[in-house]
Amino acid sequence: MPAFALRRYGSAMREPARITVVKPGWLTTVQDLGRYGYQQYGMPVSGTMDRRSFVLANRLLGNRDDAAALEITLKGPELLFEQDAIVAITGADLSPSVNGSEIPLWISLSVKAGQSLSFGARCSGARCYLAVAGGINVPIVLGSRSTHIASKTGGLKGRALMAGDVLAGGLPLPHQRQTIGRSWPKRLRSTYSPCQQFRILPGPQRDAFTVSAMEVLTSHAYRLSSQSDRMGYRLEGPSLALVGQAGYISDGTAMGTLQVPQNGQPILLMADRQTTGGYPKIAVVITADLPLAGQLLPGDEIQFAITTLEEARTALRTQWEDIQQALPPFDATAP
Repeated sequence: MPAFALRRYGSAMREPARITVVKPGWLTTVQDLGRYGYQQYGMPVSGTMDRRSFVLANRLLGNRDDAAALEITLKGPELLFEQDAIVAITGADLSPSVNGSEIPLWISLSVKAGQSLSFGARCSGARCYLAVAGGINVPIVLGSRSTHIASKTGGLKGRALMAGDVLAGGLPLPHQRQTIGRSWPKRLRSTYSPCQQFRILPGPQRDAFTVSAMEVLTSHAYRLSSQSDRMGYRLEGPSLALVGQAGYISDGTAMGTLQVPQNGQPILLMADRQTTGGYPKIAVVITADLPLAGQLLPGDEIQFAITTLEEARTALRTQWEDIQQALPPFDATAP
């Protein structure tokens, strides 16, 4: 473990971190767990693409689960820390380093004032999460700090980071000095592959498709097209046949929904999805599998497998029980 990983919590760390963006990376945004309660007004939920990795980054630091952090896509930024800080990086391996020395993921580390955190080659996954003790302090808009670029809402001026931006951290709590060196067990770390299988449940408009459509969906691989982003993944593969050409009344959407336009090619809706949609929905990916979906990139392949509601609930409960046991929330009242 690098020497700086275990340095004690200095007096400067009792001040909010100040971080200057030297290079922004390809798509680096401030995110939290999402903007809920405003879909009826047309405002998407947005938020993190990989909720599990995001929460783990915060747990490693003793932050609240919903503390704002940076979501970094494919090519990471270069960040100059102007005060001592405690950080954790989870999710995709984008080869992070501090002043040119590689640092590990899934562990809480200290970064000293004047040091630069940067990223290199992508090794696996698509998105990593950089959390800072105390969180990232940007204005709360409609109950969330998440960035929704299409509507220029939240985050830092409603956009991705740019060179010259300055990020302010929240005020670290006294208990967070105890988190340095805290790590997520290797046996529980996600494995990111360009070929993933996702479990699905039948969607609300399952009857809008031919009897064979679900068999087609679950017996063939689908590839993410280049027209894929935080709003949704357009998938390429065998067409899913609809019964007739009737229109459908728009209804609410959920992350993980598989909606199918008239061309029969499914679209997997993600964090920045529209609030309602009129395309029929053949299925929905279970919540426990969505973190892996958030780590896909164009060219990756997906296979779908039918599961039951009971199995879906068990998978999600097990996933969060693992987190609670391995990384319980820190007691903010501890000295």
